[in-house]
Amino acid sequence: MLTLALDTSTSTGSIALGGIPTWAGESTLEMALPVQAVRSESVLPGIDRLVSSAGCLPTDISRVVVASGPGSFTGVRISAALAKGIRAALGAELHAWSSLAAIAVGSGGSGSVCAAIDARRGQVYAAGYGIARNGDEIVGLEPLFGPVAEPFAITLGRLRPARTWTLAAELPENLERSARSAGVRRLEPEDRESTAVALLRLTASFPDAGRVADPTTWEPDYVRASSAEREASR
Repeated sequence: MLTLALDTSTSTGSIALGGIPTWAGESTLEMALPVQAVRSESVLPGIDRLVSSAGCLPTDISRVVVASGPGSFTGVRISAALAKGIRAALGAELHAWSSLAAIAVGSGGSGSVCAAIDARRGQVYAAGYGIARNGDEIVGLEPLFGPVAEPFAITLGRLRPARTWTLAAELPENLERSARSAGVRRLEPEDRESTAVALLRLTASFPDAGRVADPTTWEPDYVRASSAEREASR
């Protein structure tokens, strides 16, 4: 099954195409999306390039999996709108996974893993997962807390005892210092796979868990209101 994965929820967006038929079985192609390229007009050409490189046609895509937030409000909306549009045009299945679950799985960590995304002003989007692996296969994904939007100090307080947790995040230097002081094990960015590939891995491991029952009414999970909405409510 040819599966397209989309994630533009953070500054390090990515797209991937999995289930590409080859003489040896199946393969995966991926593409990074730098922050300045996370726009719908640049994501679509990227998808076209992946599909062409795979020797496939857009109509061969039978499943779309998207990072459903939290993260950048604009980025999450872009992926959600594209995924729903592609699904409607092709009649493909729609699957959605938390952006934080994709970060946690893509980190390569196992045991208790906390994924975090900078939410500015000392806050983060965060979630904790218990991850079990059998080689490259994810055999267990247990939600431990979140997703939440909260001060990073509160998130660090959840990670007890610190030595039993791994933190997968790209954070400002002041928050990185706090994480180091707390004694939580850090996973460096170069140790991780792209979130789009992690979305493919999640969908392959748990094909029913992320399936969207009604794509016409599905909406991403922003976790908190946008800054504009928060200002308007004051």
